[in-house]
Amino acid sequence: MPELQFSNPIFAAYAASAATMVLLGVVTAWATVIQMMRHKGGFRAPEDLRRTPLNPQPRPDQTAPLEAVDRYRRIMQNHLENLPFFLVIGLLFVLTGPSVALARWLFAGYVVSRLLHFLSYASAQVHDIRATFWTIGSLILVAMSVRVLAAGVAAL
Repeated sequence: MPELQFSNPIFAAYAASAATMVLLGVVTAWATVIQMMRHKGGFRAPEDLRRTPLNPQPRPDQTAPLEAVDRYRRIMQNHLENLPFFLVIGLLFVLTGPSVALARWLFAGYVVSRLLHFLSYASAQVHDIRATFWTIGSLILVAMSVRVLAAGVAAL
């Protein structure tokens, strides 16, 4: 299937965008861990209160909610609610044979919107700013979905 080869610039743009989104998720997971270690709290499970080399002086309050940690957990939850849609519809969109320019704009637009959403959430910007970036990404998903749906219906 030549559409799904890196020699296809549309697939290459999708692959780069998808890899960037996966890396954003991994970075967010690491940011959560870093915040937990930095604040020595925000742990989730009771066994996290055991004495270990990384937690030599456990305290009972270490499993209490901690905003610095929970903020990154909320960002991760948002990623988990949004990124799989992009990974699926983006790949199907490649198969519709869009122009290279359109594909690049949509993929880059989605990536930039999610990166800006991450940065605005991580820096505690107001909801309106986060919502704007989320909306941009969501509308891009809708546009790709409509094209995939049209291609699928046309092929029936």
